[in-house]
Amino acid sequence: MAIKIIRGTLDAPIDPLRSRTTAIIGFGNQGAAHAMNLRDSGLDVIVANRRDSPNGRRAVEYGFEPLEISDAVGRADLVVLSLPDEVQPEVYERRIAPHLRPGAVIGFLTGFNIRYDFITPAAGVGVVMVAPKGPGATLRRLYTEGRGLPCLFAVAQDVPGAEAADGALARGLAWANGIGCARAAIVPTSFADETETDLFGEQAVLCGGLSALVRAAFETLCDAGYPPELAYLECCHEVKQVADLVYEHGLAGMYEAISTTAEFGAYRAGPALIDDGVRTRMADLLSEIRDGTFARALRADHEKGSPWFEQQRAAARRHPLEQAGLFVRSLMPWLAGNGDRR
Repeated sequence: MAIKIIRGTLDAPIDPLRSRTTAIIGFGNQGAAHAMNLRDSGLDVIVANRRDSPNGRRAVEYGFEPLEISDAVGRADLVVLSLPDEVQPEVYERRIAPHLRPGAVIGFLTGFNIRYDFITPAAGVGVVMVAPKGPGATLRRLYTEGRGLPCLFAVAQDVPGAEAADGALARGLAWANGIGCARAAIVPTSFADETETDLFGEQAVLCGGLSALVRAAFETLCDAGYPPELAYLECCHEVKQVADLVYEHGLAGMYEAISTTAEFGAYRAGPALIDDGVRTRMADLLSEIRDGTFARALRADHEKGSPWFEQQRAAARRHPLEQAGLFVRSLMPWLAGNGDRR
């Protein structure tokens, strides 16, 4: 079934938020981009964040006056929850739900906590999702360039008795427009579909699969006696160049842009690496996402203080690939990552 894509200000008017206040809860990567884009779109935006934290100080630098969460929520008609998935349920229960104004709409950047019932808004609260398909820095940069990122969009619950021009759908579309997504595409979906496809893409390809493949290839070359710097350049550094080609032209366009030798090798090696065993394990990953196994594991580790997660994070930082990467990146001082955020 074809999806009806929403584009432009006529199908996603910003007016439903013109005379209303939007509160952004959390001034991290996404929260900062949403707050600044909405403000630059002429909307009334307030920010909730600890003032003495790095993100709080950053909010002040960008001209916001960070409020306590409960204060911001009590003043807002649209409350955008821009906090890590694992901390949202406690914050929502204790500091958001008791302070929501009558007729308020709560906005999510992912469907995670609604999909798995970690957050259950009261019947009188509108529930909407605007999920930009890219990091906050990209969302902000494209907005300032007059462009935008596509986003996924869903409404899980409307405001009882609200007129169509003022309900969760209208405010959500205005939010998507205000951050620039209407310039590209607002793609209607459901909280469940967004969550399940997003988690699968992150785990199978974008974060889990890609990083594991890069490390395994790096280790294979190093074990065979090649210098780690050479292994890093070949198996990690060049990922961006190929990813940019895929981003701009698709897989077929990427094949057309690389050498014949590389393309010939890709056709031979790809099926050998991604065999039926890998496909079976991908299906298993998807099953654990859909049945809630992954979500419960994330919640359980968080409730214990994230011991497993922190162990994995520390192990990733200790991997020999990281030392090689530091050296290679030091040769290119113009890279944004050379401030080394460690």
